[in-house]
Amino acid sequence: MLKNIKNTKLPLAASASAALALGLTACGTASDPDSGSGKADASKPLVVAASPTPHADILTYVKDKLAAKAGLKLEVKEFTDYVLPNTATESGQVDANFFQHRPYLDDFNKKNGTHIVPVADVHLEPLGLYSKSAKDLKDLKAGQTVAVPNDTTNEGRALKLLADNGLITLKDGAGADAKLSDIADPKGLKFKELEAATLPRALNDVDAAVINGNYAIEADLKPAADSLALEKAEGNPYANFLAVKEGNENDPRVKKLVGLLNSPEVKKYIEDTYDGSVIPAFSAAG
Repeated sequence: MLKNIKNTKLPLAASASAALALGLTACGTASDPDSGSGKADASKPLVVAASPTPHADILTYVKDKLAAKAGLKLEVKEFTDYVLPNTATESGQVDANFFQHRPYLDDFNKKNGTHIVPVADVHLEPLGLYSKSAKDLKDLKAGQTVAVPNDTTNEGRALKLLADNGLITLKDGAGADAKLSDIADPKGLKFKELEAATLPRALNDVDAAVINGNYAIEADLKPAADSLALEKAEGNPYANFLAVKEGNENDPRVKKLVGLLNSPEVKKYIEDTYDGSVIPAFSAAG
C-alpha cells in the first residue's frame, strides 16, 4: 500500500527490482489494469505519482484551479526518489506518474522489464552546475571535486554539460549514457557519483555539483541565476512528461489531464512561477 509517502525520503539506492516486487504484491488501486476487468473506473480519482517540485506543484495547480471544471478528480502522491514512481505505475498502485524524461524512462524500462510510456511533454528543467565556493567556471581548478548524479542517463547528461562548457573532454562517440570512464581528459578535476536527490546537500562537501532542476529548486537554488552553467532549452531531449503503463493511454481521465497540463493556463503558471528555471515544453493553443 502507498501510505504516508509524502515527505518521506525514499533513497534511490534502494533496489529497483525490490521496489517492483513490493509493488506487485500490494493491493490494486483505482484502476489497476492487472487486477480485474483491465478497464479504468472513470468515476474514481486519477492518482498520479510526482516529484515534489515542480511536478507536484504543477499538478496541484491543475487540481485546485482546473480539474473540477474539466470533470476530473485528481489525487497527487509525492515521491522523493526516481524508482518508486515507475514501479508503482507498473503495479497499478498509481495510475500515472510525472517526474522523468525519455532517456531515463527508456533505460528504466530496459533494466526493470517495466512497460511505462510517455503521453504528454509538460516542461523542461535545465540541468545546472552549482558551487558554494566558485563564482565562475574559471574558478574550478585541477584537484577540485565535482559531484554528478549516479543514475545512467543523468550522469551522461551531466558529463555532456561539463564537456560543453570546457571543463572536461569526452571520448569520441560518448553519448547520452556516458559515464566517468568515458572522460578522455578530466583536466585535473576529480568526480564523485551521488544519488541525484542528495546533490544539493553535497554542495557543502564538494567544490561543485551538477544538479537536476527539480532538486535545485527544492533547495532554494535559482537555476537561471545561481548556476555556473545551465543546459540550453533549444533541441533538448530531456522534457519531463506525464507517463502511464502501456495500455492506459486512452483512459479518459488521462486524456483530460493531458489537455489540462498542455493548456494555456498551465503554460502561464510555469512561466510566472519559475521565471526561466522551469520551461514549458509544449505549445498551448489560446
